[in-house]
Amino acid sequence: MYGLPPLPPAPNGLPPLLSVPEVAAWLRTTKKAVYAMVDRGQLAGVVRVGRRILFDRAALIHWLDKRRAVSPEE
Repeated sequence: MYGLPPLPPAPNGLPPLLSVPEVAAWLRTTKKAVYAMVDRGQLAGVVRVGRRILFDRAALIHWLDKRRAVSPEE
């Protein structure tokens, strides 16, 4: 599109920008909970395009990795 090369596929199969329903499914929560987390500033990678809320996949994955608790087995 517009002469730009396509984005390389993500290793986990997710697109570069995720919608609220995609993030909700990925985090195993509801869309309402995702909207509430956005309002409270609790999620990283939020991109607002007009009224639409999208999430930068790489920023969200990085943020989740930083917040991940180490399990006793690790």
